[in-house]
Amino acid sequence: MLEFLFEVLGEFLFQIILEALAEAGLHVVAKPNRKPPNPFLAAIGYTTFGAIAGGLSLLIFPHNFVPAPWRIANMLVTPVAAGWMMSALGAWRERRGQDRIRIDRFAYGYLFALGLGLVRFFYAS
Repeated sequence: MLEFLFEVLGEFLFQIILEALAEAGLHVVAKPNRKPPNPFLAAIGYTTFGAIAGGLSLLIFPHNFVPAPWRIANMLVTPVAAGWMMSALGAWRERRGQDRIRIDRFAYGYLFALGLGLVRFFYAS
């Protein structure tokens, strides 16, 4: 049981770390005076970036952290938790007077983690 908890926590932390790195990179390249893209196109973009991150993660960690019977439950819970964490990070940034970009909102953080998780779900051994 304890091993299972560590595996689920590892998968969650792995997605959060990749998402935080993407968020940090996007903060660096975001231009405040630029017109924001269409929300639908941005959602497709964040899902695609998540899938790319998931594909790259397979090069580093080719094996799935979560045991087979729990992978579907993990696909339902982990993106929601990652979206919530990104939303909390965005609120923290806002309180500090920093700009909040799209991935700092629940929906975009969720879509990024979902794209990453789906690639790992289908392709990790």
